[in-house]
Amino acid sequence: MIPSRMTPVVAALLLAFSTPGFADKTLGEVTVSSGKSSTGTPGLRDEIVATESIGARELEKTGATMLTEALDKRPGIAVQVECSICNVRNVVLNNLPGRYTTLLIDGIPIFSSVSTAYGLDSVNLGGIERIDISRGAGTSLIAPEALAGSVNIVTRRPTKDEFMAVQQFGSYGQWNTDLFGAKAFTGGALTANFSHNQHDTVDADDNKVSEYTGFKRNMGGVGFFADDLGGFKLKGRVDVIDEKRMGGAMGSDYAGVKADGSGNPFNWSAGRNGSPDPRGWVTPDGSGTDTLSNGQAGKFYNDGRAGMSEIIFTDRKQFVSTATRKLGEGSLRFAVGYAEHKQDSFYEKAVYKADETQYYLEASTQQPLGKTLINTGLSYRHEDLASLGTDASGRNNDGIDNYKYRTPGAFLQAYHALFDGAVELNGSVRYDKHNVFGGITSPRLNVLWNHNHEWNSRFAVGRGFRAPTSFFEQDHGILDTLRIVRRIDKAEISDNASYSLSFAGDRLAMVSSLNYNRIKNMALLDSGATDPLTGDPITLFTSAQQPVTVVGGDLTVTYKLTPNLEATVAGEHFKYRFSEAGTLAFARPETRAYLRLDYEAGPWAAMTRATWTGPMDLAKFYDYANNPRYNFDGSKKLDKSPSYWIVDLRGEYRLNRQWSGFLGVDNIFDFKQSDKESMLWVGADGSFDVTHIWGPNRGRFIYGGVKFTL
Repeated sequence: MIPSRMTPVVAALLLAFSTPGFADKTLGEVTVSSGKSSTGTPGLRDEIVATESIGARELEKTGATMLTEALDKRPGIAVQVECSICNVRNVVLNNLPGRYTTLLIDGIPIFSSVSTAYGLDSVNLGGIERIDISRGAGTSLIAPEALAGSVNIVTRRPTKDEFMAVQQFGSYGQWNTDLFGAKAFTGGALTANFSHNQHDTVDADDNKVSEYTGFKRNMGGVGFFADDLGGFKLKGRVDVIDEKRMGGAMGSDYAGVKADGSGNPFNWSAGRNGSPDPRGWVTPDGSGTDTLSNGQAGKFYNDGRAGMSEIIFTDRKQFVSTATRKLGEGSLRFAVGYAEHKQDSFYEKAVYKADETQYYLEASTQQPLGKTLINTGLSYRHEDLASLGTDASGRNNDGIDNYKYRTPGAFLQAYHALFDGAVELNGSVRYDKHNVFGGITSPRLNVLWNHNHEWNSRFAVGRGFRAPTSFFEQDHGILDTLRIVRRIDKAEISDNASYSLSFAGDRLAMVSSLNYNRIKNMALLDSGATDPLTGDPITLFTSAQQPVTVVGGDLTVTYKLTPNLEATVAGEHFKYRFSEAGTLAFARPETRAYLRLDYEAGPWAAMTRATWTGPMDLAKFYDYANNPRYNFDGSKKLDKSPSYWIVDLRGEYRLNRQWSGFLGVDNIFDFKQSDKESMLWVGADGSFDVTHIWGPNRGRFIYGGVKFTL
């Protein structure tokens, strides 16, 4: 770990690092070359809507094996772990809750709150042309629920026969195999990909409870492309995912863990601020009925491996396809998406089985009207969730979070250029008729001001909405209740404004942005309520009474030091205004800084990056005033987290045109949260939880492998 006394400013002067590359401009569905080539490093695309792109080469240089790894450690973009046992992860844009980020594949929204909980780790990176990230409510015309923004995975259309095989081995039993093949023919192409990824559970503080979840994941898919099928240009893909993960108890003995429901296999004395007694922990309010070895009142643990473990099996099948053709002077587009997502879960003795089905249909046309380009269309979204389950005591709670959503919508977008193209306007509005929350209008206006060939500004204001779901991943605790009492009748609404300024010179590139987000009617789940008539545990599903506001800015500067070496310095700063516990439920820093160096020369390529995370106000985010948190020895949790650095390094050597080898180290200085305090916590009465999260859950990770291409 680099000492925290090194400030980001000093480090920025000592180090430097990846270029914002500038690619194509998209006006609705029309693509116009900007004349600038895109580098492998992420950057702002030359579009009216501020869109940051991560190309295939950048994915390779960072060593990403899954989507969450590809997106993490970037200004305004982060991956947040929301459970130390199951490691549910969300992509966070502008430090807003991860459920407000919409994932699209080739512009089709086919992921929900259910499928993103664990599905983000299961997005295959094989055959990807790029990943586009747009921050801000309503940035996607067809995904108004993207209150924080959208992540769009763009599939690459091969133009020649290809084969690629990558084999990687790493620390903690990590093993990753990626296979990709493509067959190009006159008028089209076919692709196939397969990925196997596995990782052992990791317990850094030796209490026999994991912080990093073990998993075994298999993904496969096929893609198809036809340049002229009845006049249509067709593109589509089918993906199948199978994943098994377990956290808490170590290993992968799923059946054995489920059956082990009594005794104490853990060591509660291990780690920072461990209990004085390995059999259990202190009850800070003195209410414990057990006497610990030092004489303090406490609570012995007696629920076996099952009581502290979470096991999730995921089975997902999805299909997306688009078809476009020329229509008059414009174009016609059809899009379809389908997903079936099944989840078979075991949560600390509670059982949860979910079956979700999603459909997406769209028909749109883009036509010139004088000097204005009009894009208009219709869409229909279908989303059903049906669940079966029992609480930890075996009581039935089937259908506890069921919902059926039907949302037909219509949208209109207009693009117009003024002052010989110096100013470009893009305005849109869409109307959705939701079967539960009624009619909702989502407007947005984007302005691109091309100051000259190097400088431009983007302004955007918009609104988005999200139909809140009661899916349990927002709060594991609902699985220990018998029903949900719904007192929510309004959609979550986000108003967003942003400004970005970018510069692209021969050696220097700069992107800066300011973002304002205000969310009303934020959904809340309270799993600690009780039915006043029966005394049964219930969950209250309500809306926040006060809005939540997140305001922030970020700056990225890249300089090409030599033809082979690029350096980038970046930083972000955010402010949070919220008053109700549970709205921003996980801790976030105000400030982060990013440093990176990229080198490519001949057969060699190397990347090193350092990410500084500033302190987090744990007392505010975790509502210590009303719900104080304690360690197992009865001491209080930290009010503020320490700042820390994470440094990664990766190098690659190309032996010849077919073979290359790579070696990398993530988190070189081996910093992890468990060095300072556990991710586990107890309340005053000794009840425990697994969500005290502010830092890395895995230490130094060393990996290496080979790549073969034809």
